[in-house]
Amino acid sequence: MQNNTGQNRWGEYRERELAGLRPILKELGFELAADQPHLGGERHLTRPLGSGRKLVLVGRRDGARVIIKASSEAGGIKEIEHERTCREILERISFAYQTFLSPKELLFVCRGAYTILITEFIEQERPFVERPVEEQFALALKAFKAQESAHATTYAHARIIKNTFGEMRAAGYVKKIKRYTQEAKPHAALGEACNFLSHNMQTLEQYGGFLTHWDFTPQNIRVRGGDIYLLDHSSLHFGNKYEGWARLINFMALYNPPLAGALVQYVRDNRAPEESLALKLMRVYRLAELVRYYVGWLPNTEDNLNELAKARIAFWSEVLRAVLGDQEVPAAVIESYKQKRDSLRSEEEKLRQVGLH
Repeated sequence: MQNNTGQNRWGEYRERELAGLRPILKELGFELAADQPHLGGERHLTRPLGSGRKLVLVGRRDGARVIIKASSEAGGIKEIEHERTCREILERISFAYQTFLSPKELLFVCRGAYTILITEFIEQERPFVERPVEEQFALALKAFKAQESAHATTYAHARIIKNTFGEMRAAGYVKKIKRYTQEAKPHAALGEACNFLSHNMQTLEQYGGFLTHWDFTPQNIRVRGGDIYLLDHSSLHFGNKYEGWARLINFMALYNPPLAGALVQYVRDNRAPEESLALKLMRVYRLAELVRYYVGWLPNTEDNLNELAKARIAFWSEVLRAVLGDQEVPAAVIESYKQKRDSLRSEEEKLRQVGLH
């Protein structure tokens, strides 16, 4: 049995919300799809009790697929409203010189206890991860350059940042990684990571003030007609220029090492040496964050999920050590981890990952 308490609470919440939402959605002209990839698997660990939960659902209206985000909890409602505000501001922000594509909003409504946001479902020819490495590289670079075009440089920009997106400066990154190091003991690599950031605050600050997507991974982007659509606008904020780069590169260190290497090499070949250092700093920060995240799973999981958390901590600690030492993660280490991860994942989670990709 795996974390019965957390799973049961999530299951009870999910069924209660669905029971209340179905008649409202039907009245609004929407129906839910039979397959709901965002509701099962490890979802209960990413949305624990009291965190402001929401449901992300796939639905249809007149045959066309839509994405439905809904919540009756104060925190979840706040997150939905914040994401909507971010998207609206992004569409008219004066210092974004390139277009940020977003799914079209179809409906935003409050009915009873529920706040509901419905957007179009972005159909794509094939998922990002199934495209050739060269195409993935070109698409990722296009998206990062678009984000970099939004750079906060004036007082007016600072007001927008503070009121809408939020901002992380060098001191904030160092403060957080110190906390991660304390909370994730005895994982020694985090101590080295903390020292690395603390000794390079000038570079962290030098490349701050850029729009970045905190969770820029294939699950949060879709590609249509050569354009990338950003999903989950609640993950947008202003921070280090390479925070989004780091998230994708770390993700691809597992799923597509040649793409990770190509993006690192691009920065090394085409930008100032300080920018390569900034990218390394952000990769280290995001890896420390990831190790700390899975350390947080340990007291809330049992059996296979607990073993899976330990395997993830060990693997991402290995990646962190490799990045700190400017080394590649051996292919055998990656393959061994994948096999162990897949042996410990539930069938429901495997299906959820297929749906997300």
